[in-house]
Amino acid sequence: QVQLVESGGGLVQAGGSLRLSCAASGRTSSSYAMGWFRQAPGKEREFVARITRSGTGIYADSVKGRFTISRDNAKNTVYLQMNSLKPEDTAVYYCAARAYSASSYPSDYNYWGRGTQVTVSS
Repeated sequence: QVQLVESGGGLVQAGGSLRLSCAASGRTSSSYAMGWFRQAPGKEREFVARITRSGTGIYADSVKGRFTISRDNAKNTVYLQMNSLKPEDTAVYYCAARAYSASSYPSDYNYWGRGTQVTVSS
């Protein structure tokens, strides 16, 4: 069992930056692949970035070059550095974990945090 808690969301102007954190507790998070997803009002949850157990990151085309996912296994924490934010990045951001390989599909993840709101003003 893994518990996930996101933090770091907030209100930022377009072009600004935020860093989201996802703190994991329970079973050692280093055994899990981790992902960040987001959901805007009226839209389905969508993939943002994922990171393998060894630290390789994969990104959605919409955030490539602007967002960076990383993990600190010693702290059981995964980060999402978000730069050059745009109004269309506004959403609730969720952290997720799954055993074995990383995935871009929400249905593949076993554990989810409650989310943190990111609002980007124009």
